[in-house]
Amino acid sequence: MPPGRLTPQDRQRIAGGLAAGLGYSDIARSLGRPTSTITREVARNGGPSGYRAGDAQRASVRRARRRRGTSAPSAPAAADPYGRDPEAVADAVAELTAMLGQTGLPPMMASVFACLYATDTGSLTAAELARRLQVSPASVSKAVSYLEAQELIRRERDTAGRRERYIVGGDLWYRSFLASAQRNANLAEGARRTATILGTDTPAGARLAGAAEFLDRTGQEINQAVQRWWQTHPKDDSPPPPPPPRHPSTKQNINTQ
Repeated sequence: MPPGRLTPQDRQRIAGGLAAGLGYSDIARSLGRPTSTITREVARNGGPSGYRAGDAQRASVRRARRRRGTSAPSAPAAADPYGRDPEAVADAVAELTAMLGQTGLPPMMASVFACLYATDTGSLTAAELARRLQVSPASVSKAVSYLEAQELIRRERDTAGRRERYIVGGDLWYRSFLASAQRNANLAEGARRTATILGTDTPAGARLAGAAEFLDRTGQEINQAVQRWWQTHPKDDSPPPPPPPRHPSTKQNINTQ
């Protein structure tokens, strides 16, 4: 297995492999590299459809320069209590950030969320986030507001009451999926009202009525799944939120099938 970092030639071969429809494991074998190296490289540089060898090489050079520029004048970093390699951790967080971006999270929101989620405490202040990510406090503020609205994080005052801390809890996916189910229910109700106005016997009305039924059904199934998960994996003492409203017509349709 070749030592060291990926070369420009390696990145060209990765781009060629992706263009040819090869999987990550096939590309890794052709380069004599671990599959995880290829997965991480592609994820942090635009994903399978957006990977560009030249852009990836320039990004790698920029990261190396930042590490050299910040490591020399700094005091030695505290040893990781779990014995983890700091560079491997940084690469893993970068990969997580890229993967979150591919789900639709805007870049700064993905960076903040990944940073919080990969922190052992699961909790950072705005100043700590800005320092770790090397961004402005305003950027952090916008990102945490977005993530809080999605119920992916929550904020609390520290014990002194002077600073806010942003927290990812063990139940964050549970809460987020329930919020998604509620949004589905709200959207279904809007589609249903519009279908009634347009007339459910018209093409547009029938299309919206079908969308409403789909959204109702998927929202209920999401809710039922996370409720079952909560019952077997409780994370705190707070009761689970109520299920999203169920429209009578949808309940009848589900029970009769």
